[in-house]
Order: sequence, then structure tokens, then C-alpha cells
Amino acid sequence: MKTSGLGDNLYIAGFDASGDIQALGTIGGGPALLNRTPINKAAYQREGGLLSGQFEMTTFFNSDPVNGGTHEKLSALPRNDVIMTYCRGTNLGDPSASLVAKQVNYDPTRGDDGMLTFAVSAQSNGYSIEWGRQLTAGVRTDTAATNGTSIDTTAAASFGAQAYLQVFSFVGTDATVKIQDSADNSVFADVAGLAFTPITAGPTTERIAVSNTTTIRRYVRAVTVTTGGFTSLAFSVNFIKNENAGVTF
Repeated sequence: MKTSGLGDNLYIAGFDASGDIQALGTIGGGPALLNRTPINKAAYQREGGLLSGQFEMTTFFNSDPVNGGTHEKLSALPRNDVIMTYCRGTNLGDPSASLVAKQVNYDPTRGDDGMLTFAVSAQSNGYSIEWGRQLTAGVRTDTAATNGTSIDTTAAASFGAQAYLQVFSFVGTDATVKIQDSADNSVFADVAGLAFTPITAGPTTERIAVSNTTTIRRYVRAVTVTTGGFTSLAFSVNFIKNENAGVTF
């Protein structure tokens, strides 16, 4: 089914920047193209090389010195890695792409009509762009430990998985977001290695992964648990279930 790009979201390091994005220029990546054509071939012979990824966007100027706006987030040009997540729609199970990246610029342009926008580019660092599915319907807010609704990945696979967490805000003592799977959409169990670091404050982000031989069963969901209690956790999860054994970093 063909759809427009209306209603998409973009999260940057635990900040929902969706309302300040004018356009997304590039959300892409993949293997570098290596030309390995021997002299006995009459056409190019190519193989995939190093993986990469990038997000490029145009943002509006939005400054909020008290609470922190898009300008405060992006103008800092942090040297550390920034996790970004693009949501193609905000329904449970919708496609989403995540990237561990370095933000490399924040370049303003003022149009003749007075419009002030900024060009931002983020380049992958250590991992390529990873497309998955949302285990939360956009931003999900839990007020207590909650078993999220599952998505159907159609079949089990034994090629491992990765997951990305964006925490926008947190009130409470602690909370942990975990990935669970099930064969029948009834009895669920934790996937060993797919529990994020316990949350005690927000915003925060994290990428986790299990080996590419781990079995992930057909149904998958995101759950929250706690030992000390919490009253509000706003977060999103992008889950990538590998379709083959070739995913290694």
C-alpha cells in the first residue's frame, strides 16, 4: 500500500524534533560499492564493502533556553555519538530507521522572505543505518510497569536482533525496558540480552544487540518493569529482527 510521508516523526537523542523538521533530505546508507572487475569480464563485477548510513534534514529555528528546543539540541554540535530514529508513521509496527551518528553541521540559511532554516547532517559511526519496526506507537507513555502490545514478524528467525531506545522523559525511581518474544502470542519470555540499561532519568538513548545466531520468535513486544516504581516514562523502541546471518558489526 502506497502512502504519503505525512505524520512521520524524528527523534534526536531523546528529543522529539518532529515539529521542527521542514524536510528530510536523506535517510539512507548501505554497503560501499567495490569494483572488482577482472580483465576476463566484459562488464562490471561488484561487491559490497563497508556499511554506512546518514540522516540529512532541514530544521526550523526553535529556541527554548529554559526547556531546551531544537536549536539548543543541535547547535551544541556534540562530539559524542547521537542516536537518531526516523518513524515512517507512528502506528505500532510501522517501519522505522535508527542511526548511531556524529552530527557534523548546523548551517543556517535565511531566505528572501525571512524564513530561517538550518541544514543538519548526521553520519554513521560504528554501525550502519538499521531499518526495523516500531514496538511503540510513536512515543509511548507508561505510568506503571506495562506489557506492550505485540507485533507479528510472521515467523521465527535465528539471525539475532538489535533494538534502539529513545527516552524522552522519566519521573520515578527506576524503569527497565525489555524485549520479549513468543511463539503463539500468548506466552512471552524475555529475550536474553535485549534489556536496556535501567532508566533513572531522561532524556537518554541506547542501542543494544544480541549475536546473529540468537533465535527471535514470531511475536515481539516491548515491556516495562520496575523495582522502585515510576509514575511516567515516555519512550520509543525501534526493533530490528535480522533476516539473515550476514549482519555483523
